[in-house]
Amino acid sequence: MSRLLALLAALCLAPTLALAQMASAPFDGRLKKIHETKTIHVAYRTDAVPFSFEDKDKKPTGYTVDLCRSIIGVIEKQVGVVPLQVKWVPVTLANRFSAIASGQADMECGASTVTLGRMKEVGFSTLTFIDGTGLLIRASTPGNSLMDLANKKIGVIAGTSNERAVNDALRVKVVTATVVPVTSREDGLAQLEAGSIDALASDRVLLVGLVAKAKDPKALALLGDPLSYEPYAIGLPRGDWAMRQAVDAALAQIYKSPALPEIYNRWFAALGRPAPLLEIMYALGRLPE
Repeated sequence: MSRLLALLAALCLAPTLALAQMASAPFDGRLKKIHETKTIHVAYRTDAVPFSFEDKDKKPTGYTVDLCRSIIGVIEKQVGVVPLQVKWVPVTLANRFSAIASGQADMECGASTVTLGRMKEVGFSTLTFIDGTGLLIRASTPGNSLMDLANKKIGVIAGTSNERAVNDALRVKVVTATVVPVTSREDGLAQLEAGSIDALASDRVLLVGLVAKAKDPKALALLGDPLSYEPYAIGLPRGDWAMRQAVDAALAQIYKSPALPEIYNRWFAALGRPAPLLEIMYALGRLPE
């Protein structure tokens, strides 16, 4: 746990190293474009319930989307443009980061895990949530651990941090199972319900949201403890310190304000109080002025 807390502190506090660089150039990079065009382009996932998805009116909503709406309100004051025109850009699991890197969007508000590999393509804000890779199984499946899935089929979206977490856990625990690629969580749910796979791996909170779409939610269950640590953040242009400082400053204000518990409870009230690691993450994100 101490190593995990150290890593969490490093991820949350790293942006402070860049703050001093920004005082002389507040409107560099994307922030300058936002100031000049009076428009901000925000990428969002359409399928990452409850973090980022579309409501019945096809409008973006979710925990991370709500955070980003509040961030935009702070950025409006930072750039002196009230209100900014917000252009919402729907993205997929495959193109969410290229949308940022190519300039199609200025920030990505979804359910993206910070990894060292992804930092080669995009930057990230301070953390916005902490989750872990979980396994969704049929409630009739015996056992409650990864060991009980020996010689069974585990579905996971290829190329994700969840896939790496499953393979790492199988190797460490010396469990032999077949990892089956699925195209989406919905595809994985359909295969799980049909019996084509025995478990579906994804971020635990996303699996909780997925259960609501099941034919019989009571027929499914989450398996044991999480397999990995998944720190979420807002995707940003790589190396754009002005944009990163603006977003981190906005998050710091939100984390200090009554808006945070309102946003959290709107999406996670059923989970109770934030877990201890999440509470620590929020505290570390309250960067001083």
